[in-house]
Amino acid sequence: MQIAVCDDEEGVRDLIARKVQGLYPQAELSLFASGEELLLKENAGDILFLDILLGGQDGMEIARELRKKNRKIILIFVTAVREYVFQAFDVGAFHYLVKPFEDTKFSEVLHAAVSQWEEECKGSSDRNGKTESQYLWIKNGGLSTKVRLDDIIYAEVLNRKITLHTKNGDLEYYGKLSELEKTVGEDFFRPHRAYLVHLKYVERYNATEIVMEKGCAIMAKQNYPEFVKCFMHYNQRKGQQGAYGWD
Repeated sequence: MQIAVCDDEEGVRDLIARKVQGLYPQAELSLFASGEELLLKENAGDILFLDILLGGQDGMEIARELRKKNRKIILIFVTAVREYVFQAFDVGAFHYLVKPFEDTKFSEVLHAAVSQWEEECKGSSDRNGKTESQYLWIKNGGLSTKVRLDDIIYAEVLNRKITLHTKNGDLEYYGKLSELEKTVGEDFFRPHRAYLVHLKYVERYNATEIVMEKGCAIMAKQNYPEFVKCFMHYNQRKGQQGAYGWD
């Protein structure tokens, strides 16, 4: 795995490099002081931390040039200003970190980026019969976040605010659970008007409750027979042993 950092401030480059090495010491790390220097590199890496306010060409221009050479690079903008957030997603940015950022936030973003890179590697290594993971773009407060469907454990809604419980934490946004249900596909089931569960993460269930890998969802009794049917079908499709029910 190759991770690159492009920032015209040496202190920032070194700071990000130390954080990366602390989390992924096996990663191959490259540091660049300018966008022009970065563009001269034939391969900019798998994951790139890119400053927007560079001394020469700004980061947005650099990102557009990089996209012409490498559509798959996972791009994380690092900047002291928020004004470019919408432009960042126009060039397919994975995330947008605002300086100064906390260690927890940095770790969360980098772990998510590495997970995406690993998933894309799996997809490219086997093109016969396997499809790349699907994603959702969740918009909240002007910020868009890319979420793998496979990472969603379950969703719940309260007063039009949907909470996605994922393997990497919770995300909230305003929307309709019915629209999310249409998007996520047959690996999910809606046992109650306020809940949507990923069948992959069901651990046990009965006619009133579903215990997930993290958390619980309510089961409407009238939906129980259909849930059991869908859950059994899911396990047949995946060729695996299902969770168990209890009284």
